[in-house]
Amino acid sequence: MAYAKSIIDDIFGGIRPAARALDKSASTIQGWYEAGTIPQKHWEDVIEHAKAFDHYLTPDDFFPVSSPAMSSHGYPFEKLHCLTIDDFHRPDIETLLSLGEHYLDLSVQKSPDRSVLRGKTLVNLFFENSTRTEKSFELAGKRLGADVISMQVASSSVKKGETLLDTATTLNAMNPDLLVVRHGSSGAPALLSQKVSCSVINAGDGMHAHPTQALLDALTLRQAFDGDTDGLRIAICGDILHSRVARSNVKLLNMLGVEVRLVGPPTLLPTDVDRWGVDVFHDMKTGLKGCDVVMMLRLQLERMSGAFVPSKREYFHFHGLDRTKLAYAKTGAKVMHPGPMNRGIEISSDIADDPDISLITQQVETGVAMRMGILHALSNAQDGVRS
Repeated sequence: MAYAKSIIDDIFGGIRPAARALDKSASTIQGWYEAGTIPQKHWEDVIEHAKAFDHYLTPDDFFPVSSPAMSSHGYPFEKLHCLTIDDFHRPDIETLLSLGEHYLDLSVQKSPDRSVLRGKTLVNLFFENSTRTEKSFELAGKRLGADVISMQVASSSVKKGETLLDTATTLNAMNPDLLVVRHGSSGAPALLSQKVSCSVINAGDGMHAHPTQALLDALTLRQAFDGDTDGLRIAICGDILHSRVARSNVKLLNMLGVEVRLVGPPTLLPTDVDRWGVDVFHDMKTGLKGCDVVMMLRLQLERMSGAFVPSKREYFHFHGLDRTKLAYAKTGAKVMHPGPMNRGIEISSDIADDPDISLITQQVETGVAMRMGILHALSNAQDGVRS
């Protein structure tokens, strides 16, 4: 999928000529060149300006979905599981983000010609409730043509005492192709991946990882900042200690060249946070200074067995995002939240619902597209192994 280099070099004559022709900064074109892809929102503009150079492009030139060997920078995507961001290299991430970007187009999402999972079975196995994640995977699988089964764990044999390994044996007998797992124990999806013969996707395990949320957050940022996230300054604020979203986002954003800050009270920060490769702040004023994006996290009261905060009211006063605290960030800063939100505890409604600054709705919309991209990539990797 590293088509950007050929378009920039062969059609426009290089980065600087392309920047002049497209009226973009050279750094923006450089970003496309290095990533190997061009953000979908710019395709129409590139197609139009290419005509002046006697080249007549179509959307297929930007994303050759018929190619069985998906890659970025000539690096083939061969991963069979999506368990943690640590499993991926930068080219893997670029391939996944490009696929997610491709499926942001609703006409592509709903086209029967794009049913890359036809004949395959996707099983959703959620030991923890999550309307957004479960339903987005269900919709993603169906839009790609898969047979989707969502197992009701609350009424399953698991509640009758069946072990996770017994569940794996049962699932194996059903011969699924893709298994999406959310579990309250860290490492459960990784354990299942060793016991089943299909691809396993971690939809959140304990306080460990949530890689698909990190990927959709990165795709949301790329859309909001014209495909260029390198050099952005992002503050992730709130309950870092209990957040698998924070852990996965820190790893992925660091990989993408983003400057990450963590902001929260000392009681809600992990003891090993000094080894995360980020700057840590305890107050919102200094932590948000100069930030392009503020990502708020839910206060996970269900994971707290002690008094981590004095009260919800005091927590919002010091660490909840309102207009006063948002003003500490860069002018025009965007706001994100992985959901579900505790309004009035970690974020005020007037910020969450302000379309000029809030990317929260876009995160939900991006979720289906990004998960379609992940399913697509894993399916192609499976087919490559079997061929």
